Amino acid sequence: MTRTVLLTGFEPFGGETVNPSWQAVEAVARDWDGPETVVAVQLPVVFDDTIDRVIAEHSPDLVVSVGQAGGFATIELERVAINVQDARIPDNSGAQPIDEPVVKGGPAAHFSSLPIKAAVAALLAAGIPASVSQSAGTYTCNHVFYRLRHLGAHGGFVHVPYSTEQLGEREGVSLPIATITEGVRIAVRTALDVATDVKLGGGALA
Repeated sequence: MTRTVLLTGFEPFGGETVNPSWQAVEAVARDWDGPETVVAVQLPVVFDDTIDRVIAEHSPDLVVSVGQAGGFATIELERVAINVQDARIPDNSGAQPIDEPVVKGGPAAHFSSLPIKAAVAALLAAGIPASVSQSAGTYTCNHVFYRLRHLGAHGGFVHVPYSTEQLGEREGVSLPIATITEGVRIAVRTALDVATDVKLGGGALA
């Protein structure tokens, strides 16, 4: 039976005109050469239940949600989503929840079910900078990550840096969009191929 993979990326936000998370997942789905059915869906940058509806529509075997983490220089495999919404800036609908739960009465956190250590190892082996992240933040990325795991979907979240093309003449750390796209592809392939994560150091001191 063919497995269905749902990839999600976000629309632009924060004054940007593009979002490399969407550019990457769209390209991965378009060019996928494996036996799986891979679907890419663009999510709005809003605190709502769009991810719930998308999962219900596609009934995926695997969900890999991707978001932009400007200022980071590596692809980040997220370990945990927390049940907190604390928006430093309004979302694209103007909402700005502060210290509110993602799911009222839900557990404090949900862990990724992706093989995050194996994915980091595969990315590094391909020459793509990557690391385990201990927090997906408190904005819409964490919101989507928490909700998909709260629904019981197998999957998790990946943060990608600004793309070099996106920054243009602006200063800041970035990766070329081709590298980001390849990184997402490797993370997805690893998630499909590795059933049990590897034991590798990926913790943080702070």
